[in-house]
Amino acid sequence: MKVPDSRIEIFLEMEERYRVRDAEYFRGLLKHHDFTIRARATCVLAELGGREYIRDLAEVLLRDENPIVRHEAAYSLGQLGYREAIPYLVESLKRDPHPIVRHESAIALGVIGSDEASSDLEEALKDESQDVVDSAIIALSNIAFCKRLFTVRRDEWSEEFARKTGG
Repeated sequence: MKVPDSRIEIFLEMEERYRVRDAEYFRGLLKHHDFTIRARATCVLAELGGREYIRDLAEVLLRDENPIVRHEAAYSLGQLGYREAIPYLVESLKRDPHPIVRHESAIALGVIGSDEASSDLEEALKDESQDVVDSAIIALSNIAFCKRLFTVRRDEWSEEFARKTGG
C-alpha cells in the first residue's frame, strides 16, 4: 500500500503544531476526512489539551464513523483520568457496535479508577465479546485496587501506578 503524500504532509504539519502545543489545531483535525489523521489528532489533543477537551473527545468516541478512531478516543479519555469522562465511556461501553471500542471503553473506565462505573462494568461481564468481558474484569480489578490503595495511602506514586496498570 502506498501511503498518500498528502497524509505525510499533514503528519509533518502536525509534528510542527505539536512542538508549539497548538491544541486548537488538533481539535480542528477531529473532523478530517482521513481517519488516520483523526486517530492521531485524538491522541495528541488529549495530551495537549487535557480536561477542557473532554467533550470534543467524547464526540469522537460516540460519533466517529471509524471504530479505530473511536477506540483511540476511549483510550485518550482514560489516559486523561477525569471523572467527567465516565458517562461518555459508559455510553460507549453499552452501545458501541464494535467490540474493540467497548473493550477500550471498559479499560479506560478501569484506568480512571472510580467506583462510579462499577455497576456498568459488572453489566459488561455479560457482553457477547470475550475481549470485552476480560476488559471489564481488568477494569473492575483496578477499581477495587484503587479503593483499597487509597484507603491505605494516597500519593503520587500509587496514583501513577494504578493509572498505568489499570489497563
